[in-house]
Amino acid sequence: MPNFTYEDDMLDVETPVFEPEPMVDQPTPQATSEHARLELAVNVLKQMHDSLSHVISLLQGADATDGARRMAELVTARRDISRVMEEGSGMRILEGVFDGVSMIGSDGKSYSIPPNYASKSRLVEGDVLKLTIRPDGSFLFKQIGPIERRRVVGCVGFDTSTGTHVVICGEMTYKVLPASMSFFKADAGDEAIILLPKSRESVWAAVENVVRK
Repeated sequence: MPNFTYEDDMLDVETPVFEPEPMVDQPTPQATSEHARLELAVNVLKQMHDSLSHVISLLQGADATDGARRMAELVTARRDISRVMEEGSGMRILEGVFDGVSMIGSDGKSYSIPPNYASKSRLVEGDVLKLTIRPDGSFLFKQIGPIERRRVVGCVGFDTSTGTHVVICGEMTYKVLPASMSFFKADAGDEAIILLPKSRESVWAAVENVVRK
């Protein structure tokens, strides 16, 4: 009977080498929760974007009842997105209406808008704005719902009681942001082209241009 050496035989056999299975990172519960919050935020924003222009047209038209109902839906959506963003990133998001100087938020509070931003953006009373309050406390404004405008030509005047420029259009006198007057280097007697809400009266006007005398 042949004499086999077990150890020698094993040396002639190629021993298979098994590579360890690569480790696949599994999402942590925290990452999954964060993704869900962001997905919800995107969905709410899409709904608000689709509804906003329709709500504005309803409020400006005859169907004010339906417009008010849709606005209530947007307020609810705004609360949802605020909650999501607060939990997910520490930011707060509010919507509000421009009153000529500041944004009146849906929470009833007034938020100061940098005059240079309002002037350069030619914000008009009634424009819908979005305010993002970052974790460091800084404000970021964005115009998301401009109302319809009408263009009017007037004359630059000076209100001695307030020490500010105004624009006179016939029997109406409109307040304007000093930043706009400074930018155009306007003076009393100059011709001013201003923007006003198309379907309602306003106290403030946005200056589009000035033709110096």
